Amino acid sequence: MTSRLVIGLMSGTSADAVDAALIETDGEALVRLIAAAERPYLPEERARIRNAAKRARTFEAPVADAAILEAERMLTLAHADAVRMLPDWEQAELIGFHGATVAHRPDLGWTWQIGDAGLLASALNRPVVHDFRSADVAAGGQGAPLAPGFHRAITAHLPRPMGVLNIGGVANLTWFADHAWGAFDTGPGNALLDDWVAAHNAGTRDWNGALAASGRVRDDVLAALLDHPWFDQPGPKSLDRDDFSIRPVHGLPLADGAATLTAFTAEAVALSLRLLPVPLSRLLVCGGGRRNPALMQALAMRTGVEVEAVETEGLDGDSLEAQAFAWLAARVADGKPTSWPETTGVASPVSGGQRVDP
Repeated sequence: MTSRLVIGLMSGTSADAVDAALIETDGEALVRLIAAAERPYLPEERARIRNAAKRARTFEAPVADAAILEAERMLTLAHADAVRMLPDWEQAELIGFHGATVAHRPDLGWTWQIGDAGLLASALNRPVVHDFRSADVAAGGQGAPLAPGFHRAITAHLPRPMGVLNIGGVANLTWFADHAWGAFDTGPGNALLDDWVAAHNAGTRDWNGALAASGRVRDDVLAALLDHPWFDQPGPKSLDRDDFSIRPVHGLPLADGAATLTAFTAEAVALSLRLLPVPLSRLLVCGGGRRNPALMQALAMRTGVEVEAVETEGLDGDSLEAQAFAWLAARVADGKPTSWPETTGVASPVSGGQRVDP
């Protein structure tokens, strides 16, 4: 199998930064992280991305207007900045470019990630693999999550049953038993909590879980949040970032709202674990949520399993999803599957992604 140097880029639904990773990979078991970087979005950039998402979710199909196109150009140039922050980035022969999801509607047969692959390829003079999700959705899959195959590769040596929980704007779980695996979104990740804090002009997130730790979980509001048919559906299944809202917590004090939304994310994971064919003994957590002690504590309490950040296994949780898209780009280059029936519900494995040369 061919080993190559590949850059992966990820801008999640939290819209806080672009993560970049340079890895050596064969698109299979070999994954060696060489360098990682983060290019934070400026407040005005984040606002443009959120506005683009707000507009996109009003459409019945992806048709970019001027505001979305301007956000796409800005986002693409920010991704180019992130690549240039990587030491020795010029050694990479390929770039995996996820873009930013502005609307995800597999129920309507489409998913929309903005990002100008042609502009990025020209700016960096490297081939770019992009549009990872559309082929899966076109084939009847959910188009998400896409990191599970990568999660399987990097945890193949670990005892089963266990899971990898990625907590970005939306949370998703990849679970592994001895002879089975699967993946699905569990519910909101950081998105609702971020929106709640921003709505109170208290910043962009609950830093270190301080607000949640000082608040009280309102069990009646939590029950209302959990009273949704989503949580009874087995995987594979996927969410748009805004499928849930902060309306149920309106009227609560800031800290109590933060505590309740944090409990909501954790309890949604706990409910998801009950849908699995085998009980998990361990969850490795990646994504920004692992940096929130209140959320990590809530996860451990509500799931009853061992909950640890992926760093306990020597992995870089900040760049893990970016590494995943480098790994996926390598698979696209070799014509290998990037999604499976167990992970997206597609009828048979699909090799998604499109290549654009400079």
